Amino acid sequence: MFGIHSDEGFRETVPGSRIKTLCYGEHTLLCEFRQTKGALLPEHSHPYEQTGYLVSGRLCMRIGESVRELEPGDSWCIPMNVLHKVDVLEDSVLVEVFGPARTEYIQYLNPADVRE
Repeated sequence: MFGIHSDEGFRETVPGSRIKTLCYGEHTLLCEFRQTKGALLPEHSHPYEQTGYLVSGRLCMRIGESVRELEPGDSWCIPMNVLHKVDVLEDSVLVEVFGPARTEYIQYLNPADVRE
């Protein structure tokens, strides 16, 4: 599967946070998130390891007991089942990989952006 760049197909999941699945395989899933300044991704956990990269903007992220302010070029890894939350300090774009593949996020794939 190849994902083709497009600004179309993003869907809001919580206020101020839009997602688009870029591509996925049997073991991983890749998403792009576009988040609006002031958005809050509330504290939560899930049975997926989550690794990300901040393309632009600024975030304040808490993973377990660690809190960091992130700038473009920073990255993170959230272990499975660890509580985490994000405060969006500036409009931001981030890319994240989930493993195992987060199957409920397959619905956020824009079919027009995929080539086999």
